[in-house]
Amino acid sequence: MAVPSSLTYSPTTPTTRFYSSHITQPKTNLKFNLITKPSPLRAFLPHTRKPTPTRSSTFQCLFTGIVEEIGTIKTVGVTSDGGFDLKIQAKTVIDGVNLGDSIAVNGTCLTVTQFDTNVSDFTVGLSPETLRKTSLIELEPGSVVNLERAVTPATRMGGHFVQGHVDGTGEIVSKVPEGDSLWVKVKAGKELLKYIVPKGFIAVDGTSLTVVDVFDDEDCFNFMLVAYTQDHVVIPLKLIGQKVNLEVDILGKYVERLLSVGFVDNIKKY
Repeated sequence: MAVPSSLTYSPTTPTTRFYSSHITQPKTNLKFNLITKPSPLRAFLPHTRKPTPTRSSTFQCLFTGIVEEIGTIKTVGVTSDGGFDLKIQAKTVIDGVNLGDSIAVNGTCLTVTQFDTNVSDFTVGLSPETLRKTSLIELEPGSVVNLERAVTPATRMGGHFVQGHVDGTGEIVSKVPEGDSLWVKVKAGKELLKYIVPKGFIAVDGTSLTVVDVFDDEDCFNFMLVAYTQDHVVIPLKLIGQKVNLEVDILGKYVERLLSVGFVDNIKKY
């Protein structure tokens, strides 16, 4: 099935949940509609080139994967220095915000460059590499996104350790209801699937979820969304064939790294 080029937001009357393998009508006032014009972000990316890798000097932030609110993209545009900005309508995440703070947008850690509490919006910058690695390239005015502020020392860890460093994207291949819950199956590349394990953590569009099963022969994994979660994240609103951002559990990467450098053999020497 072809991946839709972009999405728009429009209000609609709340309806009863109904699911099929191709249609989802969540009980929410948000709805995705297909349009044919390309996303402004896609138009921006071809004019960029990959820079020489350099060590980042920015500090690291941490998230929990518990989405605080769903925001709406107000504008997207090219900056004076050739970058790209997203302006997002939101209320909760800009409470107490400061310039330079980190906010996860669909699981991608981004830096606040402007904000206006009077009109309830904030702006974040996007780099070409971010557009290449994430599903944010599909965003346009009207798109809805998961939002979460970085944790503080007083924050409860309700999900798991999420860095906001998207490892890659997956594709939604099925959505199947069971009662008022929803099974979602996502296809991922083998380079990510090796870190995904049954009953393990994964962040999907910045939402902390528990993997139910891994289907190696299909390059897929699945998870279940309860009714409350469906009403508070954007995943159920996405269509079959659309992309989601994936961040695997960092612990698996550390284990792989330790084994690759002979950590176990070194331990045996003692």
